[in-house]
Amino acid sequence: MTWRKLLKAFPTVVLVVDVLIRIVSVAVVPRNRRPSSAMAWLMAIFVAPIPGSVLYALLGSSKLPKDRRDKQREINSLILENTQGLDNRVPTDAQPPWFGTVVQLNRTLGAMPLIPGNATRLLPDYAGSIAAMTEAVDAAERYVHVEFYIFTRDESTFLFFDALKRAHDRGVKVRVLYDHWATIRNPQGRVTRTWLRENDIRFEEMLPFHPTKGMWRRPDLRNHRKIVVVDGDVAFTGSQNMTDPSYNKRGNIRRGLQWKDLMVRLDGPAAIGLNALFITDWYSETDELPTDAQAGPRVEPRTGDDAFECQVVPSGPGFDGENNLRLFNALVYGAQERLIIASPYFVPDDSMLYAITTAAERGVDVQLFACEVADQFLVYHAQRSYYETLLRAGVRIFLYEKPIVLHSKHFTVDDDVAVIGSSNMDMRSFSLNFEVSLMVRGAGFVEQVREIEEDYRAKSHEITLAGWLTRPAPLQVLDNVARLTAAVQ
Repeated sequence: MTWRKLLKAFPTVVLVVDVLIRIVSVAVVPRNRRPSSAMAWLMAIFVAPIPGSVLYALLGSSKLPKDRRDKQREINSLILENTQGLDNRVPTDAQPPWFGTVVQLNRTLGAMPLIPGNATRLLPDYAGSIAAMTEAVDAAERYVHVEFYIFTRDESTFLFFDALKRAHDRGVKVRVLYDHWATIRNPQGRVTRTWLRENDIRFEEMLPFHPTKGMWRRPDLRNHRKIVVVDGDVAFTGSQNMTDPSYNKRGNIRRGLQWKDLMVRLDGPAAIGLNALFITDWYSETDELPTDAQAGPRVEPRTGDDAFECQVVPSGPGFDGENNLRLFNALVYGAQERLIIASPYFVPDDSMLYAITTAAERGVDVQLFACEVADQFLVYHAQRSYYETLLRAGVRIFLYEKPIVLHSKHFTVDDDVAVIGSSNMDMRSFSLNFEVSLMVRGAGFVEQVREIEEDYRAKSHEITLAGWLTRPAPLQVLDNVARLTAAVQ
């Protein structure tokens, strides 16, 4: 066939391919996908069939490869088998009355039990949190497990890294996991990796993307968890990364942005839940189960008013369901009097939006703390597109004043239950990120979180529906366009 004939046939070939892509996408894209996400993908493919279909091939599946999901099921079975005696069965007359069903939901989805007898300490100060984790590592006798989304050695974290080295030098087993992409693209990421190697500290980079080595998966899946476990007795989790509060980025430093987070120190038997989650991730990356770190806790459950029931709730693409979304929805529907949410990236799916607005419309005092400023352009504007709907339903919205980025992720339900963790209330955290949440029952703990929420309120300004509707028209259009991108999951 001559070049002239090829050129003549080219438009016909393109047309046939275009039509085939559209027909196949209608059959394939909606399968096992929420309607909003399916419609967003179909819109992208129909507007630009070839580029859209290529993007769908890269980003269309939120699931990990089968072998990784099989490992998660294997670990879940081990956790269920080894924690039968630790289950804290919630009596049918316990308060709140719906709490037992939520505990069972978490147990079914994530395998972790509800465990009583834990002491907790909230750590709302960034430097103070790093100091507390450093102190715990210096007291380690058996092992230290560290897992962060961003893990960098810099001026704010030198003390923690030095403590890891001291622990390693005195014979403590130190294991480190960090998200490959988030850490390595940080200005201090590669320096940190070199330091770990030079000091012979065992580490693994989670979710590296190496398709040429047979490691094919969606490239933007991230390990967003933040966990430190010391000897199985003490653990930390929450929203804070192990990095400088500016994230070491010139743009953030130029704008004066500083991250504000909330971590919780957990002393007691529930620390084994966070340790089990670390072991799961370590096994997924290395095929190695650390036998030295599988023993149960050495501490007895606490008693008294400052002892709380805790349940670790893991979520992510290694699970068949969206564990955190299901938990959050169940708790929102359980709220009877007051629901206070802190989330820097609030881009809910339809179910979460309906749950929150329904709570407000049935008389629950619903409050949302978000940021006046943010570091992610599209997410920031997508989030703003939901404010009108929330305000019309009666949700009160407080924006933490810049240049602080309120990065804390937690919420409280009435005076009974609180959740603290790494998960935002957005579709990325629900479907694409590995996350961890800690659910705590106890009025004393909720009261401590409420004190932190009151501090947020004092440093925020409340927006009103009337004021929000007067923002410039170009911003309203930008917010609504950005919202479309959030559904492409």
